Amino acid sequence: MIITHVRFQIKPEQEQAFIQEATALITETRKETGNISYELVKNIEEEYTYTMMETWENEEATKLHNSSTHFTAFVQKAPEFLAGPIQAKGYVGEEVSL
Repeated sequence: MIITHVRFQIKPEQEQAFIQEATALITETRKETGNISYELVKNIEEEYTYTMMETWENEEATKLHNSSTHFTAFVQKAPEFLAGPIQAKGYVGEEVSL
């Protein structure tokens, strides 16, 4: 299982546009084979900061996602929204019983 956290610091005046584009990305990504979850979380301690939390079955699924039309379209628009660099971290994990 691949887990990815992608942190976005958004320009205040671009927040609604970012949310609109991210919502379209999320809708299409959740349809992808190999996607387990894909969620955008708003940071309540840092204004205009969001984290995309992704869970994938395997690395191949992430590669397919990264080359998808909806992902590449989002990446092209992202600079309009950003107040700072994207921060991405990836993890390999396995499901455990809680």
